[in-house]
Amino acid sequence: MATATTARRSGRTRAFVLAGLLVALLLAAVVSGFASGSPDGLERVAEDKGFAATAEDHALAGSPVADYAVEGVDDERVATGLSGVIGVTLTFAVGAGVFALVTRRRRAVPDEG
Repeated sequence: MATATTARRSGRTRAFVLAGLLVALLLAAVVSGFASGSPDGLERVAEDKGFAATAEDHALAGSPVADYAVEGVDDERVATGLSGVIGVTLTFAVGAGVFALVTRRRRAVPDEG
């Protein structure tokens, strides 16, 4: 009986995680296209205080998804949405990988209780 309950919980957890991932992907793809084009807080302060011109590009400025857009995509909304989808997917993949490593290690250690 405990095995059936555990399997049911596991299925619910998996469905919950996948639903959350789907919502995050949908928001990244659709809502990100409506983001403000105004400078964010840090950029605004730099402009207001007069030191924005001294800013330098960071090491990843030439990456394919720099500045919340995908290189080579001409439509700004599509490029931003695609960048969001890539970001959500990579973040989920890293999180799932860490989770898998932690749970695998936990299963490998015998229970001392």
